[in-house]
Amino acid sequence: MTSATAPQDDLPPRLTRLTFHGPLSEARATAMVRRLAGSQPGSVLDIGCGWGELMLRLLAAVPQAHGVGVDVNAADLERGRRAAGARGLAGRVEFAEESAVGTGRGPADVVLCLGASQALGDDLVPALRELRRLVADGGRVLLGEGFWQRTPTEAELAGMWPGASATDHHDLAALTDLAVAAGFRPEWIETASMEEWEEFESAYQADTEVWLAANPGHPLATETRARLDSHRSAWLTYRGVLGLAYLTLVPTAR
Repeated sequence: MTSATAPQDDLPPRLTRLTFHGPLSEARATAMVRRLAGSQPGSVLDIGCGWGELMLRLLAAVPQAHGVGVDVNAADLERGRRAAGARGLAGRVEFAEESAVGTGRGPADVVLCLGASQALGDDLVPALRELRRLVADGGRVLLGEGFWQRTPTEAELAGMWPGASATDHHDLAALTDLAVAAGFRPEWIETASMEEWEEFESAYQADTEVWLAANPGHPLATETRARLDSHRSAWLTYRGVLGLAYLTLVPTAR
């Protein structure tokens, strides 16, 4: 039996323990929503939204706002729609299954791009220019972007994702400078803590690890075990080396 033919209720669970698809604590998310809501946005655009948890919280905090989340993962989008319905937000949000490349969805008063700049293109510099295009003057961009906390060694790079290179990320100062060069001023600079990373990476795999422990002979066990082991090995290699910056950016007046 393959993953294509296995009964859906017999498949390994997917991301059920994650609230946010990234290293983001409740306390930090609450502060972000409060800060973004202070500008009283009327429109929110979430690039690479997944299930759009932060967007939904912002819409709940700003009753006049409407939101659009763009992603290519149908399962995540459906999870977002269910959450919006349960919170009475379905009439104020759209989850669109489409590419964000060259999107005509903006400009929006708040643009969220949390760990998803690759959805706008393969390089950070044009992605930042796209974010400037997509945000309305006087609005805000909340960018979640990886950065090197220190330069990784060759051995560390070999243990990360396939083809990992020291050029895959900038340090925090260079990342911020690129945002400024793209037409922003940084209102707020913060970085995910080790505790946030550990909670995220553990929750990312926890439900599937428990499933695998209970189903070692399942037809999907071998491929699931390989995937889990590979991800855990990479995470424990980039732990303390790869960081995630959250930059609240204000567009410079044109």
